[in-house]
Parts: sequence; C-alpha cells; structure tokens
Amino acid sequence: MWRGTTSWVTAGALLLAACGGDDSPSSNGGATGGGPPPPPPPPPAGSVYAVPLAESLSAADVGTVVARAAAEANARNAAATIAVTDRVGNVLAVFAMPGAAPTATIVGAPNGDDIDVQGLTIPSAGAAIAKAITGAYLSSGGNAFSSRTASMIVQEHFPPAPTTAGLESGPLFGVQFSQLPCSDLSARASDGLIGPKRSPLGLAADPGGFPLYRNGVVVGGVGVIADGVYGLDLNVLDRDNDLDEAIALAGTVGLEAPVSIRADRITADGTSLRYTDIEYPQIGNVAGASFVGTAGALVPVAGYYSGAGLLAGSAYGSEASGIRPSTAAEFSIRDAFVLSNGAGGNRFPVRGGTDAGDVAAPITAAEARVILEEAFTVMSRARAQIRQPLDSRAQVTISLVDTRGRVLGIVRSPDAPIFGIDVSLQKARTANFFSGAFAANELLTAPGEVPEFVARVRAFVGDPNALTGAFAYSDRAGGNLSRPYFPDGEVGQPHGPLSRPIAQFNPFSTGLQSALVLGNLAQHLGFVTGASGTDTPRNCTGLPQITPGATRLDNGIQIFPGSVPVYRNGAVVGAIGVSGDGIDQDDMISFLGLHNAGVRAGGIGNAPKDIRADRIVVQVGSRQVRLRYVNCPFAPFLDTAAQNVCEGL
Repeated sequence: MWRGTTSWVTAGALLLAACGGDDSPSSNGGATGGGPPPPPPPPPAGSVYAVPLAESLSAADVGTVVARAAAEANARNAAATIAVTDRVGNVLAVFAMPGAAPTATIVGAPNGDDIDVQGLTIPSAGAAIAKAITGAYLSSGGNAFSSRTASMIVQEHFPPAPTTAGLESGPLFGVQFSQLPCSDLSARASDGLIGPKRSPLGLAADPGGFPLYRNGVVVGGVGVIADGVYGLDLNVLDRDNDLDEAIALAGTVGLEAPVSIRADRITADGTSLRYTDIEYPQIGNVAGASFVGTAGALVPVAGYYSGAGLLAGSAYGSEASGIRPSTAAEFSIRDAFVLSNGAGGNRFPVRGGTDAGDVAAPITAAEARVILEEAFTVMSRARAQIRQPLDSRAQVTISLVDTRGRVLGIVRSPDAPIFGIDVSLQKARTANFFSGAFAANELLTAPGEVPEFVARVRAFVGDPNALTGAFAYSDRAGGNLSRPYFPDGEVGQPHGPLSRPIAQFNPFSTGLQSALVLGNLAQHLGFVTGASGTDTPRNCTGLPQITPGATRLDNGIQIFPGSVPVYRNGAVVGAIGVSGDGIDQDDMISFLGLHNAGVRAGGIGNAPKDIRADRIVVQVGSRQVRLRYVNCPFAPFLDTAAQNVCEGL
C-alpha cells in the first residue's frame, strides 16, 4: 500500500472502528450519506482515462450548504464560521453565524515551548477556508478524503494513537505545508476565478472539512470551525464527538461523497483510513434548511473572498477552472491535462532550462518533453493505491524543474487530486535543491533559525561538507532526515537533523520545512486580519533570489517521497516531482519515468548509483542506518505481472 507494514491487530481495530453507519438512512430528510456514484463515462477512443463530467456548484447550492451546516450548528447551540470552495479552491462563501468567534487557536507544542505556528491565534475564516480546500483538494472521483483523513496521515506515527508508537510516520507527512499562501504556483483571488488557489494555512489536519460531490464528481469542499481550536486528532482508535465535523457533515447533505470511495473504504498498509467520526444518523433533519432567513452574515476575507454574495463554482476541466485538457501541440500523449491561464494559454508550457549560466548543458525543451511524457506513460500503466475501485489506474501530477527551480513543464491525468499540483512542484524543487552544490550556502544566508539546520545535518551524517552537491537527494532521502525519530518511527531514537525533537514536534512545526516559511505565514496572516496592508510575496522562504523575485524554493519544500534529481554527465541539471497517489507509486513514476526518458533521449537520467543518498550511512548508537533513495511498489502495473521494476536501474 502506501508503504511499510502495520500489525493486523491495529489494522483490524481501525477497520472495525471505521465501519458502520455511513450508508444507513439518516434523519436528515432521507439522505443516505451518498449512494453509489454513476459509472464514469468511458474513456474516449484511444485513451485510458475517463474525463470527469463537467459538474459545478451553483450559487444556490452554496447557499444550501451554508444553511444546512448552520442548521446543525443551531441544533447544537453553537455558532460557526462556514466556508465553501469549488474543486480548484475558489472561495464561494464565508459565513459567520451570530456569536461566531472571529479567531481560533492553533494547538501548541507537546512540551509547551511553542515554535513556528504552534499556539498562534488565527482568523476563524482562514481556518474554515483551509478545511474546505483540504476536503476538495485531497479528493477525486476515486477517493474522498476529509480533513480528518489528513490528520491521520501527517503525524509522527501511522496510524496515530497512544498505542502505535514505534510505527513509521504518516505517508503524507509534511503535506500540510503545501498550497501555501506564498506559493508562486497557487493562484490568488486577485487573479480572477482561476485555480488552483492557495490556502491561508496550507492543508488542514483539523476535523471539520469535507469534499462535496455531484454525480460522483468532486465539485468543492465545505469547512467549519466552531470550537475555537485548530488542531488534529491524536488518537484514531477512538471516535470523537467533534462539533466542527458534525456541522460540516450536515453541510454535505445532498452533495455527499459516494460511500464506495470514502476514506474508510481505502486502506494504507492494511489500515483503513478514517473519513469521519460523526455519521449521518447523528445529525439532525437539515434537508429543508434555506439560506434565506439563516441568521448570520457573509464576511469578507482579505485575499480570498469579497463578501459581496454567494458565488458559483467553476466546472473542473473548463478554462475557467484553470485546469483543462491539453492540445495536441502541447502534448502528443492522450489524456494529458495542463494548467491554463484562463485565456487558453498554458501556464507552464514545456521549455528548456533557464540555467545556461549555471550548468554546462541545461535540459533542452525536447528532453523536458520526453521526461514528462515517459513519466506520464509509467503513471498510465500503474495500479493506483488510493483509488476505488481496485485496479484503477494511478492518477498524479508531474512537474519538472531546472537547477534554478524554474518550471520546465507540468502535466497531469484528468482526475488526479488537486493537492498534487503544488506538491509535485515542491517535491521537484526539493530534490533539486538538496542535490545541488548551492544548498548549504543558500541556507546559511537565510534569516532566522534556518542556517542552523546546515550544521545539524553535517553533524548528524558526519560530513562537514554535506549539502554541497556530493550526493543526490530524493524526497524520500530528505524525508528520512526530516522525521522526529531516526530511523523513522523508532521511539527513543534521535530526531532527524531537519526535524524538531519529538517533545516539541507536532504537524504545525516540522523543522526546516516550517522554519523556511514562518515569515511568509506571519506576514500573510497579518494581511488577512488587517493588521498589515501588505500580503506575502509570491515566493516562499527567505533564500537568496536567483532571478528577480524568485528563489529555488518558491513554494516551500516537501518531505514525503515522490521525486528524484535529473543528472547529465554526473552533474545535477534539474529534478522531477510526482504527487497524487501512493508514495511508492509517486517514487516509481519519477524514478522509472526518468530512466525511460534517458533510454529514449540519451544524455540525461537518474543520478549515478555511487552518489545517490542511499550511500549515506548514519551511525545511530551501536548500529549503522542507511538513507533510502526510492521505493517502488510490488507488481505495480496493470498490463504485466512484472516485479522489481526499479531493481538495478
């Protein structure tokens, strides 16, 4: 599955806890919690992927979502802030009920020594928007994930519970620091209704965010905060009576996720994921709720929503959504989707490297196209791990960058989750950055605590010249160094040099990843609350600018697997990043896709074996631990039973 193994005892307990009630008739006016979706349209002739139907939320739909959530809040004597977005993150409504608190508090560090965004006071509207975006962005026609699902997969142990210490970290550990407000990829409200949009707080791990569906197609998300705490679920083995989650679930009535694709129908390492702790029979009869007469008001949110009225969402796949099918001139491969500028232009057309002054032979436009196409081909043959029905094809986004972190092309499958767009670019830039000769010097010039991480890495790996280009780092390797236990999950072991110590760690302070963007987040939250009139710039981190207004890490770093650097004649010339399915699938698509591109084009390929990060051995007590480079899944393809497809490459 996603990776590793989980004991059958834990897996069984989670499976039992996750079942029961989702598809039972409820008291909400006859809603069943989402019936089976209609079958998707067949793929066009010559294609292997079906294109999602052109479904969207109307302004009336948005009002109904708000009204139904507010009705449940009233029934629970609560005052909530409710946000609704479309699939690509356009904010369609933010509604504050009478008495709703304007702010919430992020949970603090376990030891009380708050750092990064731990313990911060944040605008409730920002929390609600982040939850709605999380539900929409993590979901697709093959999987419905909620912000509770996100909580389960970003913590230091998977599954998270007091009794699961010693297991590895969540498979999407670190994904919460994506879709950042400083991202150069994620669009802003001032750009017009073009997605994918940024989130004020990245992705949320706080229950209370769900996707919205129509005819089996993701059309948006709803997010709620009423309890005043922006946190996470530390124990997935019990079931919470979560106020935010109950109110948000009521908002989905009539637009529920199909039962067959909810997170609790999907397993990772044999463990059922969690979709919700509140079932539909536990919410009231909200089906007759109307926005007209609902007490409260639409509220403006700087940088996201004007507050002028209920908005309609864009239909995913249309020009207005910012994501559309590619033209034959853009990609010769069938089924490719690209990001659009709203006027028909590809935001990230395939091009050659911009770093001619830095490397001897940059990636050419022809090579860039071959890399993206070969990775796409591997994806289209691969068996998905987080999609239903079983034996679906993997669906991901693929990004390619040069050594300056400039985008050389982005391509995706028709129904890949939206979160993977920003994350695939983060992964590509991270692999490139840590593999380059420039990493240490640029970190040493950054503000705040960031320079200290260089010394920590060098001491940890016993190499005074670490991060100067001697080794090729994949995101899996960098992720090894970013966990609060090293080796990953082993209680009592030291923390990785890019992580926080476990006594101070939680998903709101991961280490270098969060330290790099702390200034951006602080500036942006000041802008949202009105304390500052200046928003964060369109580049994350305080690293040196390589070109005016641009660093090598303009949307932050990512610390879970799915990327490898690109090499030519022993020198790094860029990197490829993949996101949207299981992390082993992401690894394979990037690694094997790049290998195949090298065979096809010649001159480019994966890093030489003797400089890959899995040659780095760390002394941990009396034993030596080797970093990992990539993990490829067992029997990964639908068209062959081949095993060990990455072995020896």
